[in-house]
Amino acid sequence: MPELPEVETVRRAMEAALPGRIIQQVDTSNKRLREKIDRRRLQALRGDRFVAARRRAKYLLLDLKSGTTLLIHLGMSGNLLLREPGVKHDHVVFHLDSERPLVFNDPRRFGMVIVLEEGEADENRYLSGLGPEPLTASFNTRYLQAACSNRKTPIKTLIMDGHIVVGVGNIYASEALFQAGIHPQTPAGNLNESALADLVHAIKRILRNAVRKGGTTISDYLGSGEGGRFQQRLAVYGRAGEPCRTCQHPLQSLIMSGRNTFYCAHCQQ
Repeated sequence: MPELPEVETVRRAMEAALPGRIIQQVDTSNKRLREKIDRRRLQALRGDRFVAARRRAKYLLLDLKSGTTLLIHLGMSGNLLLREPGVKHDHVVFHLDSERPLVFNDPRRFGMVIVLEEGEADENRYLSGLGPEPLTASFNTRYLQAACSNRKTPIKTLIMDGHIVVGVGNIYASEALFQAGIHPQTPAGNLNESALADLVHAIKRILRNAVRKGGTTISDYLGSGEGGRFQQRLAVYGRAGEPCRTCQHPLQSLIMSGRNTFYCAHCQQ
């Protein structure tokens, strides 16, 4: 699933390409995504102009001059591209006044494209109640310490909770915990201030590096040629049985909340 760095890669591509472009026509498939496609609202966008591309957690927010916002989630396999339509699994196509059409393609249909009228974003169930962005000053040691206080929840589960902090998905949680030297099953409330400071620093560093490398799982958004290069930097994720690059002990894996978790039992105590 695309995580924060991958979605940020898409946002940057959209910010470079879309502002100023006018929607001339919107075509949709007859397939249902995670949310039913609202054809009436989409058709009402004809003549509207893109003004900005934002991101909140793993959601893309494409703002239009009218005050309307397109809320887009890529799901497990979604893709947002400027190209000619007609490929299998093209579900929403925005024909623009110039540039190629903007196409939302999603083979597994876990993604979504929702039209939010002005003022609806603040009350939208996907956006309300989210925690702070991990790359902002509001996500700091003091904040995480308060969130972990007296909690028996495993620290990996806690930092993947979007109500605590957004965008720290499975890959980057494993990588940050390794960098901070913290076992993923450690109860959150057992970590002292120093360990949490290391974890905050690791999360920020891992995510910043991943954003610079275009993420891990996506390689072809808008033909940028910059996606997916962080995969070459992964220290533990997907490397169970391989030697740890720090201590050479074999890396291990376990299942936490239904997700594969990778770690070094020697380096992460």
